[in-house]
Amino acid sequence: MTVIRDVEIETYLQDLARPVFLAAGLNPASVRMVIVRDSTLNAYVAGGMNIFLHTALLRSTDDAEQLLGVIAHETGHIAGGHLTRGTAAMKNASLQAILSMVLGVGAAIASGNPNAGAAVITGGQQIAQRSILSFSRAQEGAADAAGMSFLDRTRMTSRGLKEFLEKLGNQELLPVDRQVEYARTHPLTQDRINTVRRHVERSPWAKARLPKAMKERHARMKAKLLGYLQPDAALLRYGEKDSRVNARYARAIALYRKSDMQKALSLLDGLLAEEPDNPWFLELKGQILFESGRVREAIAPYRRVVELVPKAGLLQAAYGHVLLETHDPALVDEAILYLEQSLKTEPHVPATWRFLATAWGEKNEKGLVAYGLAEEALAKAENVTARRLAARAIKLLPKGSPYILRAQDVIKQARENEDDR
Repeated sequence: MTVIRDVEIETYLQDLARPVFLAAGLNPASVRMVIVRDSTLNAYVAGGMNIFLHTALLRSTDDAEQLLGVIAHETGHIAGGHLTRGTAAMKNASLQAILSMVLGVGAAIASGNPNAGAAVITGGQQIAQRSILSFSRAQEGAADAAGMSFLDRTRMTSRGLKEFLEKLGNQELLPVDRQVEYARTHPLTQDRINTVRRHVERSPWAKARLPKAMKERHARMKAKLLGYLQPDAALLRYGEKDSRVNARYARAIALYRKSDMQKALSLLDGLLAEEPDNPWFLELKGQILFESGRVREAIAPYRRVVELVPKAGLLQAAYGHVLLETHDPALVDEAILYLEQSLKTEPHVPATWRFLATAWGEKNEKGLVAYGLAEEALAKAENVTARRLAARAIKLLPKGSPYILRAQDVIKQARENEDDR
């Protein structure tokens, strides 16, 4: 599977889902939303409180309310403990390895670039048997009921869930091999749709709507995904005469993906003239400048990004990398600062450890270089290399250094990883 890490989309998903998570008695910070690049329409929960959303599903939702309905349903599975039955089956399944990689590694910056806006993790294994991810009809009905109750508690309509299910309403009439992935893992019946429809008709919140700002964020999410994943389609879908912000955003991304950097920057400058403190426009501008070799010019937009979104580890890592690539000794300490801050929230990113080791190398800190490379190896599951580099770090670090204890932890974790195989 290919997992996309995008701070803008992840922030939108968390903001959209937060009231539902709270209504379900869950800590929003404990529920992870994982974006999977996949052309099959699906969403599911696995490995604890992790909601996996395929890009095809995100793009198929007409508005934020439909996506919220799907999230509320999946939250119903989590709150109902429907994953317990799959624990034993998962122990020896390849899905467990994927979850360890995706949720343990947490993030990757594609090709070593500070591409926090569309970073990906690619796993070489296939998802385990679909039966592990599927639920019974009874559980589906229970998840629907729970999801609708959570939406009621937030005074939000379940219309979105009804509309999404109605979209898939004819799936049960098709042969299994022709059904969309969602219908295969979530048994879909007309009874389920009728139950949700009756709930909406009786709900006092049937006419409630999400704020316009949330709907605009949804439109921009869809535009961004299309621009990154299918740039040619994005340029056709969002023509030059389309002056909407989401359309221009999609075109800027698509042009960047097609290496037409100057036109992309021109569109971004227009967007930033309207929304000068939009961190996502600034991030993309910094990314384009960096990848165009205009590293010094990329500093200003990235610096503003980390000011506007101060707790986003991926963005801090991107900024630290940009500073490092200036090869300016005066900027090394600032690069180290932001790379270390990044690792507080995204501690298992191999590329960030590599950048940090490089920065320490600029300061001739040989022990720290070995330690940083050991952490990189551990994050990449290269356990033998991790142990060797950590042992080297312990020899090179000065006595009393706190990094000695961290290097010892790397050795311990690497050995445990090897024992678990």
